[in-house]
Amino acid sequence: MATTVAIVADRIAWEERRLVEAAPGLGLTMEWINDESLCLGHPGAPALAGYDALLLRSRSYTRGGLIATLAEESGCRTINTARAINLCENKAVLRTALRAAGVPVPEFRLVLSRADFARALADFTVPVVLKPVYGGMGKRVALIRDADAAHSVYDYVEDLGHAFEQACLVEPFLAGGASTRCLVVGDELVGAAEFTSGGDDWRNNAALGNTTRPAADVHEVTKVVDGVLDVLGPGIYGIDLFHTPDGFIVNEVNHAPGFRAVAEATGVNVAAAIGRHLREVLS
Repeated sequence: MATTVAIVADRIAWEERRLVEAAPGLGLTMEWINDESLCLGHPGAPALAGYDALLLRSRSYTRGGLIATLAEESGCRTINTARAINLCENKAVLRTALRAAGVPVPEFRLVLSRADFARALADFTVPVVLKPVYGGMGKRVALIRDADAAHSVYDYVEDLGHAFEQACLVEPFLAGGASTRCLVVGDELVGAAEFTSGGDDWRNNAALGNTTRPAADVHEVTKVVDGVLDVLGPGIYGIDLFHTPDGFIVNEVNHAPGFRAVAEATGVNVAAAIGRHLREVLS
């Protein structure tokens, strides 16, 4: 009898289609559940009946951790764990946990007000990057090159952002380098690709259509990835690294990573690797 896994997501994208296609050959059945349809909270979680596990791939910045927490409380296996997802969804909390474990992360300041923002600008020399604590895919990330324009940029955070969107990080801008996306399945680095910004957009992010190529320095990458896994535990992650003169540092970790760009750059069948991992942990 095939093991049945629910892919919990807000939509079916390229990655989810590949997972569903790969599942039968690995003795799995994968079905999509809209993350807006579960209505969890009942101790028995009737919406999850019949599933051996949940593969959390919600692109929301807050839903994954909530769903995983309630699903685990009902006794359902979640991949990734609720603890790992909750850490990944909050850049400030994740960076604090990684830094405490000795994993290199960018220097940053938590900004919750204009007064915080002014102090962060005093601590760092422009250019700086202003980014939301909750967010991904390069959205709402601003490069501030001119101190005279900084507070005008912050007006948009203060006046247009909802409460949780006003929680931001300010960090020094690391110019001139590519970033590396590392795809981890279980405790194994299955693929790594370098992203360089394309056109006039300074951001290195696969969701923005940047150019990609297989990563060259996999040995150094693996050492940093192992440090991240010591904090989060095994799972399915997209770990984004910045290149610095002192080595790699961890920018963020995505608990529901897009993997099309890495798969196409490296030739790795990421969907099959995920399927094999699911089969192993559920056997």
